[in-house]
Parts: sequence; structure tokens; C-alpha cells
Amino acid sequence: MNWKLVTLFVLTAALPATALPPPEDLPEEVARTEIITEARSPIDNKRLTAAEYADLQAQLQQRPPENPRDQVSPELRRTIGLLRLRKFIRTVFPFIPIR
Repeated sequence: MNWKLVTLFVLTAALPATALPPPEDLPEEVARTEIITEARSPIDNKRLTAAEYADLQAQLQQRPPENPRDQVSPELRRTIGLLRLRKFIRTVFPFIPIR
């Protein structure tokens, strides 16, 4: 008999099925149909009821989106622009030394 084949058969037969999820795992189909009765605020992480959460979402959608450029100081914006310019110059003229 071929001992390698027997050993391979014994090893593969002894391994548990690892492709299956654990029995206590909730299937995705069941999780999708659950009704959420509690939620957390995306602003301060406080507990909210479903009605409060829906009101908060409506308020957040009505508010105009904040422009991230307004939060950056003009000095920092200028520094970032100069760094981008320096990167462009180094790409076009790699032989020019820039300190």
C-alpha cells in the first residue's frame, strides 16, 4: 500500500470543517430583518430612541454640508500649496537641488 496516500487520507478526514460559521453566529438574512429600536447619536454617541434618531438624521440632512477648506487656516493652506508646487517642480526638474 502507498503510505503517503493513507497518511493524506487520515489527515484530511481528521480535520474539522472550518468553512462553516460557528453555530452561535447569526445569519445575515436574519440580521437584516431585525428592527432597530435603539441607536446612538453620530455626534456625541448618546443613546437615542428610533424616533429621536430619525429626527436627528433629518436635521443633519437639512443642514448644508460643511466645507473642510473653511476649517483650515490660510497660513496652513498656503504652506500646503507651496509643498504641492515644490513636489511639481521636483517632478518636472529632478536635477535642480531644492533645500
